[in-house]
Amino acid sequence: MNSTDRTPADLLRSALAADPGRPLVTFYDDATGERVELSVATFANWVAKTSNLLQGDLGAEPGDRLALLLPAHWQSAVWLLACASVGVVAEVGGDPADADLVVSGPDSLEEARACSGERVALALRPLGGRFPQPPAGFADYAVEVPGQGDRFAPFAPVDADGPGLVVGGEELSYAELTARAREDAVKLGLGTGSRVLTGLGYDTWEGLSAGLYAALASGGSVVLCRNLDRLSPEALAQRAQSERVTHTL
Repeated sequence: MNSTDRTPADLLRSALAADPGRPLVTFYDDATGERVELSVATFANWVAKTSNLLQGDLGAEPGDRLALLLPAHWQSAVWLLACASVGVVAEVGGDPADADLVVSGPDSLEEARACSGERVALALRPLGGRFPQPPAGFADYAVEVPGQGDRFAPFAPVDADGPGLVVGGEELSYAELTARAREDAVKLGLGTGSRVLTGLGYDTWEGLSAGLYAALASGGSVVLCRNLDRLSPEALAQRAQSERVTHTL
């Protein structure tokens, strides 16, 4: 990847320029049987649409705080990169009452109502499906995002040295996040073409790095598995083989 990249959004742009057709995120949910594979280009398109929603319809500005109440999921990865594209600080598992806006999964809607700003809900259904009945007080992400633009340009430049991510009680700037992701990639031996299978959650830096940032920083890809404890060791080994996994975390 480009050594001058200083934000996750920079890393994604470099990945898109290098090889837009390669897989970036492959997601499994072993509770539902769902499998979704997103190429760099498809993932970047979701990020652009979500960034336009965040900056436009939701009125988010650089420095705003977004409480991200989502599990490890491909749509969570999209929101993390959208926040980085706009300059919004993503607080993973943050307190909605202290946030400017909140993005919630179906299991944390009551908690999310404490946010006095904009609220977005994700059903986390297969293929990005919408809620059968939209939750009151929330914009349904699956309804709002399809009509957004496929290209994104921030209203203001993103400050790489400004706050970018809060996880596990630690705040990182975008530049610190990107540098740490590169360091993790080196420690794990990741490079172009590496494929990381992980069942770690997104509530720790280790989970975020393994499930998104380190692979993005190294030209690799991730096989992100939710509810992996429901999979037998034999089935896990078969998945690793079929997905051409090079590293398992």
